[in-house]
Amino acid sequence: MPQSKGPRHKTRKVFRKHPRERGKLKLSRILRQYAVGEKVVIKVDPAIHKGMPHRRYHGRVGVVVGKRGRAYIVEVPVGGEVRTLFVMPEHLVPHGG
Repeated sequence: MPQSKGPRHKTRKVFRKHPRERGKLKLSRILRQYAVGEKVVIKVDPAIHKGMPHRRYHGRVGVVVGKRGRAYIVEVPVGGEVRTLFVMPEHLVPHGG
């Protein structure tokens, strides 16, 4: 049978949570507001599938450009170009803090 190449392909170690991080997500992480121009780290929460960015962006630092619904528009430099991602706040962490 051919191997599946879905969006969560080879994510067993990347999206793993440590035992003390398991369970419901803190409300402060969901309700946190980000200002335009603020730097954020994309830290994918595997328990929440909505608004989950691709695994290649896990750990990358981006800049918030705007908001669309509950999701934030984040620009991430990849190689020589800038990619635009639509990411839910559950998958974002403030940079340097």
